[in-house]
Amino acid sequence: MKITIIGGGNMGGATARGLSQGAVAPEDITVSDPSQATLESLSQFCDKIKTTSDNLSATRNADIVIVAVKPWLVESVLTGILPALDLNRQLLVMIAAGVDFAHIRSYVHNDSCPLFRIIPNTAIAIRESLTLMSVDKTKPEETELIRKLFDNLGHTVLIEERLMTEGTAVTSCGIAYAFQYIKAAMQGAIELGFYPKTAQEMIDQTIVGAIRLMEANHSIPDEEIYKVCTPGGVTIKGLNEMAAKGFDDAVISGLKKAAGR
Repeated sequence: MKITIIGGGNMGGATARGLSQGAVAPEDITVSDPSQATLESLSQFCDKIKTTSDNLSATRNADIVIVAVKPWLVESVLTGILPALDLNRQLLVMIAAGVDFAHIRSYVHNDSCPLFRIIPNTAIAIRESLTLMSVDKTKPEETELIRKLFDNLGHTVLIEERLMTEGTAVTSCGIAYAFQYIKAAMQGAIELGFYPKTAQEMIDQTIVGAIRLMEANHSIPDEEIYKVCTPGGVTIKGLNEMAAKGFDDAVISGLKKAAGR
């Protein structure tokens, strides 16, 4: 299985790096990018990954073509590779926020080929992304192939395309919101008397532990929250104060704003 990635920037480069670490033979991955510095960085990471600045040649021999470019470049990139794109045998995967299937089909002039939209988050760089996937006119085995491919870079969730914008707010934007909580908790811990490095160490592991606990118990947040809340105790007092200051409302409002609601 030969994979070509058009665009070697943050998402495309991270995808290539992740896939080369066991999911796909590195020599079966080709990355095309106009920046020589970007290509050299990939070669330094793994010299078996093929690099080029020729999108057409990179596309021609691929089984899967992943286009990972800025949304405003999608039309020109797809139009440019169209002479080499054979959608009767190749699978086209798009990593570009906000570019829907209708627009993609208009660019490739094909109303029936299988298409994939993928939205990772920045944790793809360490193979821990929550990746959203939508499909259009795909066969079950094709969907499973691409899902498994991106599961090597974290965890993939299949959603309807109509929820892509909302999903992006929750996961792709959402990683920044998680960092914002960590930042705020650190500021609070420092005010309580801890040095910054100690505060971050404490909070980071607390977050990791909370996630692992829910996974291990197959539980939801409320179940784990109330295990910690003893009657009249400090935990419920802290939670009630956060609620009174608008914590829940701020999170919900932020997600809705990011989703354009």
